[in-house]
Amino acid sequence: MAQENEIYESLKQRLIINEFEHGSRLRAEVLKLEFGCSASSLREVLFRLSTVGLVKFQEQRGFRVPERSPKLLIELTHMRVLLEGEGTVLSIRNGGVGWEARLTAAHHQLSHIEKRIHSSDDRTPLEPLWFKAEQEFHETLISACETETLKEMHSRVYAQFRQQLMVVDRNFDFISDNIQHHSAILEAALSGDENLTRQKIHDHLARHLLGDTLY
Repeated sequence: MAQENEIYESLKQRLIINEFEHGSRLRAEVLKLEFGCSASSLREVLFRLSTVGLVKFQEQRGFRVPERSPKLLIELTHMRVLLEGEGTVLSIRNGGVGWEARLTAAHHQLSHIEKRIHSSDDRTPLEPLWFKAEQEFHETLISACETETLKEMHSRVYAQFRQQLMVVDRNFDFISDNIQHHSAILEAALSGDENLTRQKIHDHLARHLLGDTLY
């Protein structure tokens, strides 16, 4: 089981950052050679990934990476706005100084990486660092909400959202706006202004509500 969990986490991360092309087939018989395990173990992992929306399974067609979908992206964006807005407001109410310190630290790390990306000609080495730091910042926003259901739902929505976008986002044209958006979210959250915090989270994600124009 331990090996399956490791394979699950590895494949989950690779699916989120689009190491596999959208719509491509995931063959257990091929992947088992990479991970040194049985095909049945790989199929079990792929079934688990299908339950969180990162893999599609169809009879006769097997396991595939989900296609990019403007409609799905809009739906996921709306869910992120709702979940992060509510989760952050609850964190403001419940988190205290400890949460504020963690959020400030997560933002400092993300801001440093984003500024490096903004000024760099070769962004490739910074991509995995940004994926991790961006996820950590948004997870920290809701980390003190005191509802595990919200955090679990957010984790699933965030993973699918990122999977939909990372081919499009790899040129990082949005990075200068991101630096400002993340800073504005941090300032609003630390000020305790719940309505402003919700608005800044919405503003940050609003570009993904444009559907076809992103594709």
